[in-house]
Order: sequence, then C-alpha cells, then structure tokens
Amino acid sequence: MVNWQLYLLMFLPLAFVIVFNYVPMYGLLMAFQNFDPILGIWHSQWVGFQNFQQWFHNYQFWPLIKNTIALQLFGLVVGFPVPIILAIMLHEVANDKIRRFMQTVLYAPYFISTVVIVGMLFIFVDPQTGLVNHLIVSLGGKPIFFMASPRWFRPLYVFSGVWQGAGFGTILYLAALTGVSPDLLDAALIDGASRMRRIWHISLPTIRPIVIIMLIWSIGDIMAVGPDKAYLMQTPLNLSASQIIPTYVYETGLLNAQYSFGAVVGLFNSVINSVLLIIVNFIAKRLTETSIF
Repeated sequence: MVNWQLYLLMFLPLAFVIVFNYVPMYGLLMAFQNFDPILGIWHSQWVGFQNFQQWFHNYQFWPLIKNTIALQLFGLVVGFPVPIILAIMLHEVANDKIRRFMQTVLYAPYFISTVVIVGMLFIFVDPQTGLVNHLIVSLGGKPIFFMASPRWFRPLYVFSGVWQGAGFGTILYLAALTGVSPDLLDAALIDGASRMRRIWHISLPTIRPIVIIMLIWSIGDIMAVGPDKAYLMQTPLNLSASQIIPTYVYETGLLNAQYSFGAVVGLFNSVINSVLLIIVNFIAKRLTETSIF
C-alpha cells in the first residue's frame, strides 16, 4: 500500500475521534426513553418525543436560551477581535526580545485552570477585601457586591475569559501573519503608505481567510459555552443571568439524575449549533469564497 506510513500515523488520532466522539453518540437514544441506569439504554422504556415536549414547555426554556445566547454574543463581540489586534501589534514590534516577552506574558494565563481563575475573581471583587472595591472606594464610590449582581455576571465572565484565552488565539493569527509578503510591505513603504495603511491593505487581507474560518467556528459554537466556569461563578443572587443551558443540563441531568431530560437539552443544543454552523458557512462562502466546507 502506497504511503502506508501516513495511514499509520492517522490511525491513533482517528481511533481517538471515533471512540470518544462517535461511539458515545448512541447515548442520544436516551432522549427518546425514560432511561433507567439499571436497565440500560437498550432495555429502558421508549417514550418518543415526550421528553422534548417537557423541555419545550419548561418555564425556563426561553430564559435559558436568552442567557446562553446573550453570554456568547457578548463574548464574541468583545473577545473575537482582541487576539487579532494583539497579533497585529506584536507583528509590528521590531525588537525580537520584547516581542517574545510580550508573547509569554499574553500566553501565560492560558495555563491557569478555570477553578483558579474563578477563585481569583472572587478575591479581586470581594466587597470588603477585594482590590477592585478598594479602588472604587478610593475614587469616592461605594463597594459593589459583583458576584451577587446579575448585571455584572456577563462582564466578569467575558473579560476574565478574554484575559485567559486571548494569548492562545494570538499565536494562531501571528502564525498567519508570517505569510505577509515582505516585498509588498517594502513596496508600500516606498510608496509612502503609513503603518496603519500597510496593516489595513496588506496584513489584514493576508489573515482574512483564517479570521473568517475562526468566526464561522465561533458562531457555530454559540450555544456550546462550557458549564464549568459559569457553574463556579453562580450564586443564588446572580442566578437569573448565570443559569445557562449547559449548567442546567449539569444540574438536571447529572445532579438530579434526570438523564433522559438532560440528553434532550444537550441534543437540542447540538442541533442549534449545527444549523448555525451550516448557515454561517454558506453565507461566508457566498460573500468571501472562504468556508470550512
């Protein structure tokens, strides 16, 4: 067989994807059952779309969708441009030592666990001992109980996520910026183009395909926010903003052992994400000729 070494290299990653991504999909059958862990999936009672009706008529259906979409859209608007801007700024730094130092500083928070990030948030915004509230009081304001206020949940969640993850995204765009032609930059410099014009007319068009692809993936994951950080940041007082679909699935499906209902909500999430991915990919392909598939 020709190039058997390449097929051998593909075997382990492909096996990993099949075992951990496709084999567990048979668990979606629980969404159409009154699942009993003792009986198992193949012997549990089939109830058809009864669980779906329960989900669609749930009094939390629309609040959960609103909270999930609002959180993700806010994160997309605030967080998506940041790695692009940082990558362009780092690309324009001429001193290699300064550039490497700044890359390290930006990338380091990515290795901090979510639990530690949330713990730091609670410490920094504590109404009595937190650094943020000390600064507010020193400026003549009154302490704010950030973690007890629904209006502050999304800003804290999003901006802490940007601080933690922007460095990782920056590396991706920096790699794309290596494709910028030095000849084009030199020609633009000779023609008298300013730095901003060189960035706008040369650097940004070079990385536009990767920007569009990352935007498609981001919109396609609009309902796929992770439950861990939101759940750790939840308090009884900010629940009206912090209760999102993934945390609700965790509480209902795992903590309350309503496995079938949790499977329905998870399946609903996946279907919405898939539809959004296909629509956004189609629009991007028509407008820019750049797409995932």
